[in-house]
Amino acid sequence: MRRFEGKVAFVTGGGGAIGSAAAMRFHAEGARVCVVDRNGNAAAQVADRFGQDGLAVAIDITDPAQVDRAISVCLDRFGALDVLFNNAGIFDFADAAPGKASLEAVRRVMETNFLGTLAVTQAMLPLLRKSQAGRIVNLSSSLGSLTLNGDPSSPYYSQQYIGYNASKAAL
Repeated sequence: MRRFEGKVAFVTGGGGAIGSAAAMRFHAEGARVCVVDRNGNAAAQVADRFGQDGLAVAIDITDPAQVDRAISVCLDRFGALDVLFNNAGIFDFADAAPGKASLEAVRRVMETNFLGTLAVTQAMLPLLRKSQAGRIVNLSSSLGSLTLNGDPSSPYYSQQYIGYNASKAAL
């Protein structure tokens, strides 16, 4: 039996490279998959590979009404949610070291990468608690590692993006 047979996975950022790979893996392991992405066309390209076992929903995870709608659409189609794969995230090139970063860029990055992910998680918790084996996977980044960012010998030491690094550390 495949590991996720009969389960439903909800993959945010599912239209991108990592998210689509995760969605494909969940499906290969037997899950029905809700592919959620800001880019509805990208989400549809992934979900269409799964036939009746796939569903694409275009949402911005920073909008609670859109998050609720996506969950509702997924529940209407599949009846349950068992796995939340939090992958949605952005990088803004106006983000930089603390003395140079655009405050608006930092706000956008934090809003999506941390607060949006938290909002999706909070909205999903009641459903995941109903699952026999509900799971949450938060995908972060090495740039969120305080240890690596504080080590001058680390390849990440020079990557000083206050918004992105802080959002991934918070996650």
